Amino acid sequence: MTDMPSIPDVPALDADAEAAARTRHGRLTKPPGSLGRLEDLSIWVAGCQGACPPNQFLRPRVVVFAGDHGVTTAGVSAFPPEVTAQMVANFDGGGAAINALADVAGASVRVVDVAVDCDEPLSQAIGAHKVRRGSGNIAVEDALSAEEAVAAVAAGRAIADEEVDAGADLLIAGDMGIGNTTAATTLIAALTASEPVVVVGRGTGIDDAGWARKTAAIRDALHRARDVSADPVGLLRVCGGADLAAMAGFLAQAAVRRTPVLLDGVVVTAAALVADRLAPGARAWWQAGHRSTEPAHTIALQHLRLEPIVDLGMRLGEGTGAAVALPVLRAAVAALSSMATFDEAHVSDNASGGQERSDPGIESGGQERSDPGNEA
Repeated sequence: MTDMPSIPDVPALDADAEAAARTRHGRLTKPPGSLGRLEDLSIWVAGCQGACPPNQFLRPRVVVFAGDHGVTTAGVSAFPPEVTAQMVANFDGGGAAINALADVAGASVRVVDVAVDCDEPLSQAIGAHKVRRGSGNIAVEDALSAEEAVAAVAAGRAIADEEVDAGADLLIAGDMGIGNTTAATTLIAALTASEPVVVVGRGTGIDDAGWARKTAAIRDALHRARDVSADPVGLLRVCGGADLAAMAGFLAQAAVRRTPVLLDGVVVTAAALVADRLAPGARAWWQAGHRSTEPAHTIALQHLRLEPIVDLGMRLGEGTGAAVALPVLRAAVAALSSMATFDEAHVSDNASGGQERSDPGIESGGQERSDPGNEA
């Protein structure tokens, strides 16, 4: 096992707050369970915050982890590696998809250069946690040295601490790195005992020949990683990358700091699989923002027993799927915290023995409905 500073135990969610949230849902002016998944999400937020009703998110934060991957030399991506550095500048300038979607969701965006293959970071702030210039080609060599793997995990933990200390009350990890889906898919295959042909997707839009090259690279990386399959940091070292290692540390530390996380796509969820091994129980503090079209993403979500909030056929990364899910999570909080109870609204509930109630069981046209909120 790779030597690494221990991560503190992950605290449990507040069971009393969760129980209070369930009870409150039963008293709100709606039939029990009629808000579906929103009710489950709001109970989860109450447990994370230790409060019922929960507070609306005031400072959600997206952190995009950028890093290049040497495996791009094997022809596994439809885009050239220099796009990573160019996109870091685009994030910083506010012109990327995640900037637009986070703005709509009421979140701010930070980008960090963990392993971009460039001479100098775009700025001192962006490069403050840089581990190295690009990660190795996992098909033929380790992605990182042992020291770099440990440093990258520590960098991610430090970034989580910085964000929580600055007031972030919900975190989203995003990714940017040409070739990163190859490393992520390798990690997922290794951690779920899946065959390469089952997990490999099209990434940035590769053709059949590119898919075959990507599958071969992942097969070779898995062969190289067979001796470290039980060592999460060892897997990051051999077949991951600095960006994935930093994301794993970030997700683990967010749980340690009692901060809820919306997971994004295949790259972030690969890091989550590792993080849950680094910090057992961390998954309780996460929700899956969305399901991407990458086959490995569905496999990883099933392994983590997480159900995506939205499924829109997205496959961009950057944190975009999680950002789109954030308004749904906000709606869940609003329902639990802002709706009136039957007593507060002077509405009879179903404990009244079937007596007629004036609202919301009467539609605007004056015709009776069988129950509030039930569809026909």
